[in-house]
Amino acid sequence: MAKIPNMNQVMKMAQNLSKQMEEQMDAIEVEGNAGGGMVKVTMNGHKNVLSLTITPEVVDPDDIEMLQDLITAAVNDAMSKVDEKMKENGAGFPGIPGMPGMPGGFPFPGM
Repeated sequence: MAKIPNMNQVMKMAQNLSKQMEEQMDAIEVEGNAGGGMVKVTMNGHKNVLSLTITPEVVDPDDIEMLQDLITAAVNDAMSKVDEKMKENGAGFPGIPGMPGMPGGFPFPGM
C-alpha cells in the first residue's frame, strides 16, 4: 500500500509547484501582432504587457476605431500565445493527476 504524505510534505510540494509555475511564467515572453505587424504587443507569462509598438502609418486621427481594434487584436493574439506556451510547458503542474496534459501521478515522496 502506498504511503500517504503528511500535511507538511503536501504543503512543501504545493509551494514547490507554485514556485515552478512562477518561474515558467517569468521566463515566457511572446509577441502578438495585428495589421500585418503594424501593431505589436510584447507580453510575459503573467499576461502583463511589457511593450506596445505602433507604426506611424497606422495612426490616423480620423480613424481611431481602427487603431483601437488593432491594439485589441494584438493584445488578444499575445494572450493566446501565452496560453499556448503554458500548455507546452505543462501548465506548471507536472505530475498532478486529473490536470489535462499532465503526465504521471502526484509526486509523493517515497512512492
